[in-house]
Amino acid sequence: MRLKIKKILFSIIIFGLICFIYSFIEPYLLVNKNYNLSNSDNSSGIKIVFLADIHVGPYFSQNRLKRLVERVNKLNPDIILLGGDYVHRDVKYIPIAFSELKHLKAKYLIGAVLGNHDHWESKEISYVEMKKAQIIPLDNVSQRIKIGTREIEIFGVGDLYEDRQLLETDNKKLKSSFNILVSHNPDYIERINPNILKKIDLILSGHTHGGQVSFFGLWAPLVPSQYGQKYRTGHKTIGSTQIIISNGIGTITPPVRFFAFPQVCIIEI
Repeated sequence: MRLKIKKILFSIIIFGLICFIYSFIEPYLLVNKNYNLSNSDNSSGIKIVFLADIHVGPYFSQNRLKRLVERVNKLNPDIILLGGDYVHRDVKYIPIAFSELKHLKAKYLIGAVLGNHDHWESKEISYVEMKKAQIIPLDNVSQRIKIGTREIEIFGVGDLYEDRQLLETDNKKLKSSFNILVSHNPDYIERINPNILKKIDLILSGHTHGGQVSFFGLWAPLVPSQYGQKYRTGHKTIGSTQIIISNGIGTITPPVRFFAFPQVCIIEI
């Protein structure tokens, strides 16, 4: 009986050790996460690539970001949207991050909002470097683009805890054929007036990292959201509004992931 218990304990220890080692590997296992919202099986829709939470810093190098940019460009996107948290821990990483992000290529628009980490390091420097990289800041502004016969209005809001959110003052612009909102923090969704929310076709958010460490992708003990698992990751709907929450690209401390794979979100509308 004692021998059997020892074998069980040994197996548990080995399994735990394997999981621990694996958690430092998964941050490098970047996947493409595809969402087809075009109600069509063909590939004639508009392709949006959404990136969030890169966290360039001690755990995410410039070379990794360079490879990410190359990967995104190979997708030949129509629109690239960036969901904030470009750096981690130090203001010195801001110019490094945008020196690579400036090489992103999209046919019609590259736009971005800031996340809480960008505010903590430097909102002002982030905007300076973003503009140098010819990336359009979307915090509390909107951009209208026309692709073929379709008009798309892309709105951004400031970070939920470090900035203002002025979507309601921009309400009069919510009349395009397709309205997209980029909010770093998905909790903002709960604060949108229902009459305005129903006019938004698609919301893109990050911030949660998919929980970063989850119980085999089913549940995560630590999700930076007031709503627990509700906005942890994936595709949600509220009425006719579709919501996509990305697991993000990088990590915060500790630099581990467990069944919360880093994602490049590819959305077809």
